[in-house]
Amino acid sequence: MNLIIDVGNTFVKLAVFHQDSLLHKLVCKPEEISKALENLLNDFPELRKAITSKVGRLDAFEIYEIQERFKVIELSSKLKLPFKNLYATPDTLGVDRMALVSASVKQFPYKNVLIIDAGTCITYDFVGSKNEYFGGAISPGIRLRYKALHNLTANLPLLDTEMPNNLIGDSTFNSIHSGVVFGAVKEIDGIIEEYQKKYSDLTVILTGGDANFLSNQLKNSIFANSNFLLEGLNFILEFNTD
Repeated sequence: MNLIIDVGNTFVKLAVFHQDSLLHKLVCKPEEISKALENLLNDFPELRKAITSKVGRLDAFEIYEIQERFKVIELSSKLKLPFKNLYATPDTLGVDRMALVSASVKQFPYKNVLIIDAGTCITYDFVGSKNEYFGGAISPGIRLRYKALHNLTANLPLLDTEMPNNLIGDSTFNSIHSGVVFGAVKEIDGIIEEYQKKYSDLTVILTGGDANFLSNQLKNSIFANSNFLLEGLNFILEFNTD
């Protein structure tokens, strides 16, 4: 059994895999990780191997807690990866994007794949039909767009994410919802269409925290998978296990 530890900017995701099957998943705050690990070991005493992917930070005690309990590897550009990385600056490629690309070559080998991760940022990652990673794009996610309108203007309020009822906003609140949500949807659809012009056999994956929120609004055909990053981390762990 494998333990996946995905450290985000705010929360930590923990997942237990047996081979390719996701058995259990939970989300906690970084300061709660010691108790969460204890509970997982009670439920899954067979856990031995772990991989950590850190976008956010853990303190020294939390890292010690993980290393004491498991044979752990940390995802970085130095690790053996299941794809050829053609990114011009491979050392700056985010570990989350490495995991997503790994999941794509596991589940859709030797296909042209566009992975869209709708989270804090919206990232676009393209993998070619020879399992070569070329790069992609990064833009602000939905929450960042709401926050930017509030933080960088004098009078616009900070709103909770909400699906607008109408393209034409009839109030400041509704205008913000329309601009943020429909703006993100049209961006994603537009980028998909540009890739489809070049790759007619394109497979599109949508994942991330806002995947379910956005998926029904997109006009293009996609595969929505909220666990895609975790599945990629599990594949990398297996790929680096003797």
